[in-house]
Amino acid sequence: MKWRGSASPPASAAAAPLFDLKQAVMAGIVRLGWSKRKGEVMRISLVSAAIVASLVGYGSTIALLLAAAATLGATPAQTASWVFAICVTKGLTTGFLSYYARVPVVLAWSTPGLALLAASDGISMAEAVGAFLLAAGLIVLTGAWGPLGRLVQRIPDGIAAGMLAGVLLPFCLPLTRAIDTLPLLVLPMVAVFALVRLRNPALAVLAALATGVALAFALDQATLPALSLGLPQVTLILPDLNTSVLIGLGLPLYLVTMASQNLPGFAVLRAAGYTPPVRPALIATGGASFLSAFAGAHTISMAAITAAICLGDDTHPDRTERWKVGIAYAGVWLLLGLFSPLIIPIIAALPPALIAALVGLALLGPLMGAATGAFAHADQRFAALVTLVTTASSVSFFGIGAAFWGLIAGLVVYALERLAKRPRP
Repeated sequence: MKWRGSASPPASAAAAPLFDLKQAVMAGIVRLGWSKRKGEVMRISLVSAAIVASLVGYGSTIALLLAAAATLGATPAQTASWVFAICVTKGLTTGFLSYYARVPVVLAWSTPGLALLAASDGISMAEAVGAFLLAAGLIVLTGAWGPLGRLVQRIPDGIAAGMLAGVLLPFCLPLTRAIDTLPLLVLPMVAVFALVRLRNPALAVLAALATGVALAFALDQATLPALSLGLPQVTLILPDLNTSVLIGLGLPLYLVTMASQNLPGFAVLRAAGYTPPVRPALIATGGASFLSAFAGAHTISMAAITAAICLGDDTHPDRTERWKVGIAYAGVWLLLGLFSPLIIPIIAALPPALIAALVGLALLGPLMGAATGAFAHADQRFAALVTLVTTASSVSFFGIGAAFWGLIAGLVVYALERLAKRPRP
């Protein structure tokens, strides 16, 4: 492993007291932003970049997480546990990997995985936890055992992208219906999204969310719930290992997390001039996801869009010091987890049509990327189309979901086309 920066941690990175987590997080962020190294004050831009990236990641997909929890029949306590556990897991794992590798490792929760969960039907929360455990275990195995990683990489890019596009498409289509249902709320959201996207695509969804929340309460379309700042509670959920759910949900969750999050995330790091810590990242994110699954949380993974916010020269001109943005990012996510009891009731009080519109806007970008990848290779286009259509149809055979059958259908068509093109003796 090639280390960047100094071989030993700076004194300012000393562990904060464990007895008061909120105080520790705040103290850590302040120390990160203002501590001195070699006589120079560390750039506050590290902290500002981490805050922007965290808010973009949280604000753009928290509604999708709540929709997935509702689809799985999660209780309010289980939903709160899910949000808290995944925020804390993502924060701690980001901080560990960035400190260990001296590389700005930025993690995300699996957004395509959330779309996959929200599209499921008749699956309980306990069965979903079983699928989370399988996906996390396979991610660890991918990092620890090379042949599995090579097998995943052999899946044609177009077919993997077609499966992802099929998962995302049904969540983008309700956007126009939401405009018809609540035009006074949704049309301004769409307008703000379109305008902000022209200048800063990363902030477009967050701006749309802020617009929608403000208008919903201003127009009496939502009522502010009673809020109380209490400590988040973790709810233990024992898994129900249903074979059909493991195959139909756990395996696709693993595949979309690897193909649409981890691999692009590593590519973003390479493009920024860093050597990605591939094996440590897969083992750490998979292992952390395995533990947090018992609290109801789905998988975490490498980030791509939010990572790009943290990797530019504006974050820190010295590339060897830029890894510290991962520590700041970790602190912000710990705070988001701690304050989740305040945030979740506000999001849950919004009208369903507004949530549907927000989810649709958030997934337009990923859908565009997936559709582009699906049809980028001429020899894979028809197989990718079959994969996309089968996955988007939401069919379920033998209790196994459409994403799995879409992948199988695409691979079969691709194999048949390759056989037909082989020269005959």
